[in-house]
Formats: sequence, C-alpha cells, structure tokens
Amino acid sequence: MTKTLTALFALPLLLAACGSSGGPVGADANATPASGVPEEAAATPGEAQPVTLTAADGVTVHGLYYPADEAKATILLFHQAGSNKAEYATIAPTLAKAGYNALAIDQRSGGDMFGASNATVQGIGSSTEDYVAALPDLEAALAWGRTKGEPVIVWGSSYSAALVFLLAAKHPGEVAALLAFSPGEYLTDKQAVKRAAASLKIPLFVTSAPDREEVDAARSILSAAKGDGNQQYVPEAGVHGSSTLIAAKNPDGAARNRTAAMAFLAGLTG
Repeated sequence: MTKTLTALFALPLLLAACGSSGGPVGADANATPASGVPEEAAATPGEAQPVTLTAADGVTVHGLYYPADEAKATILLFHQAGSNKAEYATIAPTLAKAGYNALAIDQRSGGDMFGASNATVQGIGSSTEDYVAALPDLEAALAWGRTKGEPVIVWGSSYSAALVFLLAAKHPGEVAALLAFSPGEYLTDKQAVKRAAASLKIPLFVTSAPDREEVDAARSILSAAKGDGNQQYVPEAGVHGSSTLIAAKNPDGAARNRTAAMAFLAGLTG
C-alpha cells in the first residue's frame, strides 16, 4: 500500500498506447471499445457532466461524470439493486475534489432509489433480474474509463460489489484496484465471486454492514484473493452497500466509514 498506483501498474503507459479511442493493444485485445464522450465544457471539480455509453450488446448506458483537477485515478461507481447513479450524488463530488475522476452509471438492473430514475432501465423498458446481465454495462464504463489516461479503480455496491470482481478478473491489467461495499455471492453461480477474487492480485478494500452475515461474506471473498494491500473494514455503524457512506442513510457511521475508504485510496495514490 506504500507504493503508488503508477509504480504498481503500468496502466498510464498502456492507456497511452491505446490512444484516445480506447482501441485494444496487446493484452487489451478483448477489451470493449469505448463509446460516448462526455462534453468537454469547463467544469469545476465535482460538477457532473452527462455521459452516454453503448454496451457491447447495444444497450445505451447513462451516467454522470465528475471530473477532477489533475486526477490521480479514475473511479467507476456502480450501484446496488433497485438503484441508480444518484446513489453517488454525495460521494462522487467528494472523490472528484480529492483528485479522482468519478463516473457513476445507471446499470440495467436497477430502479428508483435515492429519489431518481434509472435512465438505462427506462431505455430498455424494465430492470433485468439477472445481475450478471449488467456486466456489459460495467465493461462499457471500464472501456470509457481507460480513455481518461489514468489508472482505473472500480467500486461496487451490493450486487455490483460482486460484479466488480468478475469485471476485474475478466479484464486483467485494466483495473488498478477495487472497492466492494457489501459484496456477496449474489449470482446464480454461488462460487463465482470467490473464484474471480482468487485470480486477482490488485489491492482490494471490502466493507459491509457490521452484521455477522455480511462481514462473513466479505471475509470469505477477500480470503481468496492473493494480492498485497488488501483490507477488510468492519464499521462500528454501517448499512448495506455504498449507502454506508451516506449521512442520510447512516447518520452514526457515514463520516467514519468515508474516512476509511478515502484512506485506502490515499494509500494507493500516494
């Protein structure tokens, strides 16, 4: 954790080799090409800009991009079931102001939590019940994130905290670090997340609500990983998913839990 992301990963050089179009080079030959370029109008750090991506199967994925000044990394933010990009309305600006580009997307499995609509779900007509079906949405975000020229960090909440392990395992060398909020074996294959974790050698941060079931699920997944710098944070006060960082959802613990997540990121980027 004392090494910087640049030292741990040659992603900036890899991204430069790919060019601004995100085209595949070498190990990236199976990467999903990026589409949908955010407006390049001037924006203050943390000010959201709309982004539209196209998944490999043609689904239009909607998101909000929060640019940082002199970004140290790009963080991709994925929401929980029944939710949308508004899950990160208070988190993404904080990340941007701390020096991280942040992209929050609406996945095709989601809904109207946090007082907002899921535009991706609206576009396809209904939310998919198959969480794995949302993986192409995460891949589209990853392809987009690679075009920003900084190491890419993925961040999942509940079911997407499971999917980020599959995402990183499927795209070795493209993900620099991973944060998972309430991960579990939520997929049809009840060993898929742990199996994916076993293939990862990147820094991992896992946290959860403090109840035994969530803590044990997170521990089981993290125990399979072989990388250095992995961390399981068990909060004194917490709730399910990324909501644990939202004061309105977790008034007794949000500030402390956010400090823990930010400390992990600071340890990566120096």
